[in-house]
Amino acid sequence: MELKSTHSSPVLADPAPINKTRLGILSTLSSSKCIPVPRRKPGKLDEALSNGWLDAMKASSPPRKKLIKGYSVEVALDDAETAYCSWKIKHPSALKSMQQITKRAKNKKIAIFLDYDGTLSPIVDNPDDALMSSEMRLAVKNVAEFFPTTIISGRSRDKVHKLVGLTELYYAGSHGMDIMGPVGVTASIDHHGCVKLTDRQGEESKQYQPAGEFLQMIDKVFRTLVEKTKGIRGTIVENNKFCASVHYRNVDEKNWRTIARLVHNLLKDYPHLQITHGRKVLEIRPVVDWDKGKAVEFLLDSLGFTNQADVLPIYIGDDRTDEDAFKMLGKKKCGVGILVSSVPKETKAFYSLRDPSEVMEFLKSLVAWKKMEDA
Repeated sequence: MELKSTHSSPVLADPAPINKTRLGILSTLSSSKCIPVPRRKPGKLDEALSNGWLDAMKASSPPRKKLIKGYSVEVALDDAETAYCSWKIKHPSALKSMQQITKRAKNKKIAIFLDYDGTLSPIVDNPDDALMSSEMRLAVKNVAEFFPTTIISGRSRDKVHKLVGLTELYYAGSHGMDIMGPVGVTASIDHHGCVKLTDRQGEESKQYQPAGEFLQMIDKVFRTLVEKTKGIRGTIVENNKFCASVHYRNVDEKNWRTIARLVHNLLKDYPHLQITHGRKVLEIRPVVDWDKGKAVEFLLDSLGFTNQADVLPIYIGDDRTDEDAFKMLGKKKCGVGILVSSVPKETKAFYSLRDPSEVMEFLKSLVAWKKMEDA
């Protein structure tokens, strides 16, 4: 169950034992030597670091609308649309490229990977309000009837499972650090760290947690963050089981520096944790050799989709953490990466979709094509 800053005690599952060396934990961090720094005036180094943190937060959280000084709103919006159209020459619409995509998909095993926030649901001020429409849920359900489908999210697996509400999917929570297959699925997820679970009907499903040993550490950091941020209005702290998230979307920008300093200072005591940036969110995650790209590889292997010539993974996402999956697909030249964005962004994805409504239309088109193929 996902936890937020309610000061309630979390209920967490027993993690499977994990080998630190296999996960690539940066053990040198705990015994790193001091690096000499040039003499500065008191406070200058802290100020420079603080500015760097603030810049990173702003870079990962661009304003929704940017007006051009001296011009009307209409002109500014027209300019933004022109920039977006130019960007789409390099990252064409996946909807308009269906013929090209389905040509690649012909006679191949297709696997679908979907981010949740900003992909299946809109980005909203309160994470609890990021709800899928019933039409989107049906589109995802229909896709899962034809192709193995995974929801891969920064949220906890339990939380995203509750939001989506479909039992026939694979769920990868905490950026792929907590993976579970559908109940009754016979595909073997036989890997170190995999544990079998049984539901109330006695049916088996399987779970993989490559960072299970960090549960207590993340929980402790979460509780500390709740306490330290309770005086900063608008801050939302979430326990996503294998990562803790600090949302500052509703925080006055003048307080962003305070949040950055607070989080970075806290992590000085946790050398095996790191900070990553999302859209108006700081995420505290284990320093392990695992990301959404590794999770996609693991799931493809678990499904028996190891022959790249016979497989076409399709990954759709909108955030920085999805870039790891886009990068992996591009490097292996084995799949289709689709970025969901209404503004130009640096991305390793080849195709694009503007928003969740276009994602839904793309999924519907994919199902319609498959039905025609099977007819």
